[in-house]
Amino acid sequence: MTETLPPPATLPPLPALPMTEWGPQAFAAVHALHGAVEEAATAAGLDPLLLELVRLRCSQLNGCVYCVGLHTESARKAGERDERLAQLVVWRESELFTPRERAALALAEAVTRLTDRAEGARARRAAQAVLSEPEAAFVAWAATVVNTYNRIAVTSRPVATETL
Repeated sequence: MTETLPPPATLPPLPALPMTEWGPQAFAAVHALHGAVEEAATAAGLDPLLLELVRLRCSQLNGCVYCVGLHTESARKAGERDERLAQLVVWRESELFTPRERAALALAEAVTRLTDRAEGARARRAAQAVLSEPEAAFVAWAATVVNTYNRIAVTSRPVATETL
């Protein structure tokens, strides 16, 4: 005789958490930080397309659908090829990325995934070997800012019952 388990309780969808509605000043501060990082990264000589790849990769890791779409489109507008965009998720295995891009992507991933300190140290060493100190710093800043945006966007979205 097989036991039949009752169906799981059906929960209502979890509504959006309107972070920007309740904290418009905080969101404006994040947006101002983004602008300051953009300006300083440009002054440091970082390629805007490289920054878009960093933002896109962080957004992929964070599972932010909105930001993945936004940064994919921004990268395309900046001249990025679809083949490289498709391979960004497997950039370590791809031959399409330069040593500078690899170093920046590794550093961005280390900033996004803070759990592995050894990986972070390796990424910083690799970045500082091919990027200037200001370039490496602003890659880390760009990753920090997009991670903040990702967390706002992901937290502010409604969650379907099936995922609870």
